[in-house]
Amino acid sequence: MGNLKITLVKSTIGESPYQKKVVKALGLTKLNKSVELPDTPQTRGAVNKVSHLLKVEEL
Repeated sequence: MGNLKITLVKSTIGESPYQKKVVKALGLTKLNKSVELPDTPQTRGAVNKVSHLLKVEEL
């Protein structure tokens, strides 16, 4: 399994509290901040919940 580079490209203002918690759980706190996470089913599921806020690249 590889890694995913996940970048927050849209603000969570106006999103549901659940979606804000998912973004925070991914380790994203500010716009244009990126994190590298392992490509697991759990990570993919969280990314799919808030995919409209993120940019995802496979490493």
